[in-house]
Amino acid sequence: MSGYVLAIDQGTTSSRAIVFDGKQKVVGSGQKEFTQIFPQSGWVEHDPEEIWESVVWSVKAALKKADVKASDICAIGITNQRETVVVWERASGKAIHNAIVWQDRRTASYCEKLKRQDLEKTFTKKTGLLLDPYFSGTKLSWLLSNVKGARARAAKGDLCFGTIDSFLIWRLTGGRAHVTDATNASRTLMYNIADNSWDDDLLDILRVPEAMLPEVLDCAADFGVTEKSLFGAEIPILGVAGDQQAATIGQACFEPGMMKSTYGTGCFALLNTGTDMVRSKNRLLTTIAYRLDGETTYALEGSIFIAGAAVQWLRDGLKVIKAAPDTGDLAAKADPTQNVYLVPAFTGLGAPHWDPDARAAIYGMTRNTGPAEFARAALEAVCYQTRDLLDAMHKDWKANGKETVLRVDGGMVASDWTMQRLADILDAPVDRPTILETTALGAAWLAGQRAGVWPDRKGFAKSWARDTCFEPKMDEKTRATKIKGWKDAVRRTLSAG
Repeated sequence: MSGYVLAIDQGTTSSRAIVFDGKQKVVGSGQKEFTQIFPQSGWVEHDPEEIWESVVWSVKAALKKADVKASDICAIGITNQRETVVVWERASGKAIHNAIVWQDRRTASYCEKLKRQDLEKTFTKKTGLLLDPYFSGTKLSWLLSNVKGARARAAKGDLCFGTIDSFLIWRLTGGRAHVTDATNASRTLMYNIADNSWDDDLLDILRVPEAMLPEVLDCAADFGVTEKSLFGAEIPILGVAGDQQAATIGQACFEPGMMKSTYGTGCFALLNTGTDMVRSKNRLLTTIAYRLDGETTYALEGSIFIAGAAVQWLRDGLKVIKAAPDTGDLAAKADPTQNVYLVPAFTGLGAPHWDPDARAAIYGMTRNTGPAEFARAALEAVCYQTRDLLDAMHKDWKANGKETVLRVDGGMVASDWTMQRLADILDAPVDRPTILETTALGAAWLAGQRAGVWPDRKGFAKSWARDTCFEPKMDEKTRATKIKGWKDAVRRTLSAG
């Protein structure tokens, strides 16, 4: 067999398809952006038809670029923006409403209502999640309440619910498969991650009929076969994982204590805790990292809302840089005697604070503070926030003497200055891989090893290659002083502070 595997990476702003060869190298890709819809302040939607069309276009473009036929592809792996909700008609496959995106905040008041009913503990115990509009369950409940006749139709089994992976699989298989994987299910507020099943109590609270839910499979499983008419040949879909879990897999973080952190618009850090489902006491999320061969591996997850977005603010808001890659060079020129802190709470603070009402602030400015100090503060903010997550994770889960291994990916990791400062603030080594397409690679590996054309877990971990290891160089006194200043800046920024 050829060993070619196709990864579909359906993201928040674009859809991508990447063809990997048998040696896990990229040989062709296609990418297409789609429209961001903002019906009201705080509401974010996507057109499911536009997402579908962008995926089909990207797959065809990737096959053409790789100069391979659909019949050469052994398997498809899918990774997707998590928590985004689609409801469609079982008979026609047509969505009854735009997709409600993970960023959407329309159910904030509903989440507060559930909290007042003292239900957050129930949700957290069963799902590992907090009651926040971020997750799928309250979005689905909103759709059923606000689209005429939807709840009754759902109860009769006429409607299907899915995260984006489920919707794509339904379309790719011509409606023959209504399935999802354990990682995507674990982000819905409706899935019991201890029992690995949809939870009747949570479905009753959210008033969601079980008839509309997909079957939950392992991350590497038989998800169905694509319609021949789409790409010219039937291709088995053998791997699925939500984007952050796929990146964890792509980074080969298979051992407890291994941690990956993705630096894009925001930052998502996952710490593998093995078969130990750690219940966080520090406002982190407990989630499924992956489920393979019926065995569930868990993780602690921390979400930072603003990472690369702070660099975009420097470029588009303050206009102190022309391009994002300029930030590291500018930060290196900053006055070392100035301790300027940016707390980037532009949309509130994520883990471990979960303060949606906090707003961004800058501390420590003097008359000499200029663009270089702003650039350094923006990049250091990402490092400090990662340190906060790592400290919270270590409070929740003892590493049993093992040093945490941090593997990084995402657009920001191309900056050597940022990665060195990250190692300095963490006081831990930071590994940057040679392949930065870790999310797509993770999905491809799930499918490729299931098809028997790619190595198993052990072999894949051996093939992971490091580009650079950034070792901490900052002295302890400087580090402690800087972290103390950061904690004081956060304390001043919190809405209750």
